[in-house]
Amino acid sequence: MTPIHPENLSVLENSLALAIGEDFSLENDPDVIQQLIGDKRSEHTKREYQKDLKDFFLFVAKKEPSRDLVLQFLHLEQRHAVAVVLKYKAHLIKKKLAEATVNRRLSAIKSMVEMGRRLGVCNFSLDDVKGERVETYRDTTGIPATDYAKVIALIDKNTLKGKRDYAILRLLWDNALRRNEIVNLNVRDFNRKEKTLEILGKGKGSQKQIIDLSDRTADAIASWIKASKKKRANANDPLFTVLAYHKNGARLTGEAIRRLVDGLCKEAGITKKMSPHRVRHSAITTVLDLNNGNYRATQRFSRHAQVQTVLKYDDNRQRLQKQMSDSISELI
Repeated sequence: MTPIHPENLSVLENSLALAIGEDFSLENDPDVIQQLIGDKRSEHTKREYQKDLKDFFLFVAKKEPSRDLVLQFLHLEQRHAVAVVLKYKAHLIKKKLAEATVNRRLSAIKSMVEMGRRLGVCNFSLDDVKGERVETYRDTTGIPATDYAKVIALIDKNTLKGKRDYAILRLLWDNALRRNEIVNLNVRDFNRKEKTLEILGKGKGSQKQIIDLSDRTADAIASWIKASKKKRANANDPLFTVLAYHKNGARLTGEAIRRLVDGLCKEAGITKKMSPHRVRHSAITTVLDLNNGNYRATQRFSRHAQVQTVLKYDDNRQRLQKQMSDSISELI
């Protein structure tokens, strides 16, 4: 056995003499809400959790949440904690809030309790507090390709703004991208040679996925990059930017894309309320039509985590309930 050098032995002895966990102690009790918010990536989720937890504590304690107030709640006994949350749930129902809103607020409270359990400051669970039953319906039919072609035709591709808007509208249709996926794109994410794009997909955290682009979409993005002189830009610069002189170069927002889609669709005479996500719905439904209802192939296109989600698109596309109603109506 190789002998331990005296200097190393001294370091080892000092390390062994330390109290267990001495270097990892918390000076104060944890701020559970701060820890919960810090554990979320989505800025939207952070805002909603803060808003919902504030509403809960204002109702049950007549105070805004603080570290100490949260810990007081988390130190309650099981039966007491459940009773408090059930009283809050009854309050939400009495206000006639939608089932989804009630469930979202209960979810924020349950997430806080779970974080408290993980941090060792809470010994109860809220498993006995059940959410409201929600049967959601989403109109995923969108608009036909012929209508979207009218929207595309309104863009003047000879202008700088037109080149930008054309590239965005092609991504919304050809790849069914969500508006946040477009907003988060950087110059470096586009590979002109391979005709690919790296995107931050929904629920993927910081892990990017590569998607293939159609020739028209790749050409549209390349044309925008060339016209906007982004070839000389930093690779981490946003791909799509504001063109107004006072904010020139700032990353384009999701709201700006929504207004773009809404305005052009109205101008094209489309009466259905449109948004970037409605365009995504339209593209997915059209793909289902083109591949004769092939769910798996459509799931690859839409990038939904579950194939069951695609089934909702197909149900709306085929209007099966209407077909059955018409069939049975003919019998009497």
